[in-house]
Amino acid sequence: MSETGGNPEERVRALKARGQIERNLGHRDEALRLYEEALALCRAGDDPLALAHTVRHVGDIHREGGRADLALTCYDEALAIYRANERTRPLDLANAIRPLAILKEQAGDPEGAKRLWEEARDLYASANVSQGVAESTKRLERLGRLS
Repeated sequence: MSETGGNPEERVRALKARGQIERNLGHRDEALRLYEEALALCRAGDDPLALAHTVRHVGDIHREGGRADLALTCYDEALAIYRANERTRPLDLANAIRPLAILKEQAGDPEGAKRLWEEARDLYASANVSQGVAESTKRLERLGRLS
């Protein structure tokens, strides 16, 4: 059942909230359906940051489902939107870079992963997110270069 009523922003929030619940329960197909419905609304709207956030979550669902190619497409789109928007918060950008770095590691691209983890670490530090800094640092150490 899709969300009806309310303005588009409220519908997007409701769809994403339901999608996150389904995702937390391990129901990826239903989560993906809900997030894709929210994504369609975002694409029709005029909030690029909401679009980037929603695309990133669709990418996360694909990555969790082992569909790296689809996840990569989503992450590339989300990053392009975030990088082009002056209102992008460092934490949002870091959270978009993180899963792309994970994919690079899994794909056997340690240099690409290192560059992304370094950027994520710096962004997490600027946002005072110590857990993100710690994870990025640990990943960089495991990849063999801490800078």
